[in-house]
Amino acid sequence: MEEELKDMKAHKDYYNMLYFVAYAQQGIPKICPCGSITKENDGLHFRQPWGMGMQQEVERLKIKVYEQEKLLRECQALKEQVRMLHMRLTELETGQRRLVSKLTH
Repeated sequence: MEEELKDMKAHKDYYNMLYFVAYAQQGIPKICPCGSITKENDGLHFRQPWGMGMQQEVERLKIKVYEQEKLLRECQALKEQVRMLHMRLTELETGQRRLVSKLTH
């Protein structure tokens, strides 16, 4: 029982070490959890997947920006239509007042 507890504590310490290495570097890996210093992109350490993740995030953000720009253009077009409808409504109300004024006098 004591040996299992010792083994479990060792595993927990190892996983804690991996967690601390991953989050202590704020997403910019400088040290591999295995203890070696990562200087080149040899594909064996976690610098390459981080770069791929960043590339995917940039692509996702580009799509989101494109969609927002498209919505902005649509909103501007709708705003112009609302302005035109408001002007037309004002003209119709003015014409209606004139007509009512002529009929009552």
